[in-house]
Amino acid sequence: MHTLDRMLFFAYIRSYLIVLTSLVSLYVVIDLFTNIDDFAGRGNMRSMVRHIVNYYGPQIALIFDRMCEAIALLAAVFTMSWAVRNNELLPQLSAGISAHRVIRPILIGSVLALSLGPISQELLIPRIADELQVPKDDPNLERPIELKGAFDSTGVHLEGIAGYRKDQRIKAFFVTFPESATSTMSHLQVEEAIYFPKTDEMEAGWMLLNATPEIAIDALPEQLQIVGPRRYFLRTRDTDFDAMTRGSKWYVFASTRKLQEILSRPDPRRMAPVAVMFHMRFTRPIIGMLMVVLGLSMLLRNHNRHVLVSAGVCLVMSASVYALVLACRYLGDADILAAPLAAWLPVILFGAYSLAQFDAIQT
Repeated sequence: MHTLDRMLFFAYIRSYLIVLTSLVSLYVVIDLFTNIDDFAGRGNMRSMVRHIVNYYGPQIALIFDRMCEAIALLAAVFTMSWAVRNNELLPQLSAGISAHRVIRPILIGSVLALSLGPISQELLIPRIADELQVPKDDPNLERPIELKGAFDSTGVHLEGIAGYRKDQRIKAFFVTFPESATSTMSHLQVEEAIYFPKTDEMEAGWMLLNATPEIAIDALPEQLQIVGPRRYFLRTRDTDFDAMTRGSKWYVFASTRKLQEILSRPDPRRMAPVAVMFHMRFTRPIIGMLMVVLGLSMLLRNHNRHVLVSAGVCLVMSASVYALVLACRYLGDADILAAPLAAWLPVILFGAYSLAQFDAIQT
């Protein structure tokens, strides 16, 4: 990498850090003052500040994940705009260096910057998924949460009334066992159920307390084990506490490998949104890079445009791309478009246009 290349590359890194800090800080400040009532009433000022730090600390990873492509685009546009305004581009073009060669360090920096998005999505966000779902007004997870019914791969259906994430406990738990060779279809009503993850000494499952009616030993389903009077241990394969309490967008925090594992399960629930999300994990970096290429192409086609005007044009362009991505995602979630088509259609539509604009850059 030559001296001018290093200069442009480090200028991009500097712009990227400035844009990242500015946008994340702006997001946090606006969200904090919009929801300040949820943080108030937590004791003294120190307790409130601790609550704010504990909440927004993990949220920064999610905020970055949402704005990763826009940050890379703005950093590239600002870097190139200032280079043009400082007359750093014209001497290189006069020396016979093509504009495509000049912006190569910015493209390399954009690839590195955009790679941080998938790294965060695969390695960081799944690890802090529980912290990301903590409500602003319930930091101690003491408030009951709404539950969703779930089918386990063993055929057992589970549902409940209220769940407590702090100790993975569910009140008013209901279990429906399928008909088998040793037992008929049966229902079990449980006053309280506690989930225990798999360990070296025991299988994963639910401890059922104060269950009715009591089941005779000869009619006991194969998934159920008697622990004591009206106490049973229910073995499950897939249905843990998270499966019972996760919301409609639970899969957003899962890694790509986890999404593939979920799609391979014989789950009777509609999996179209999960399939769309799985395919979009592969197209997202490509769309981000196409946005950078298109933004630089639009900027270099008019060297005399003001930097703020160029940034505004690129923001409008990125908003158009995001609108198309969201529209395709909605159609894929609704099963109107196939999941692969919903994910790849924005790449198909904007890919050719971006490359054509890149080829038309003034050299």
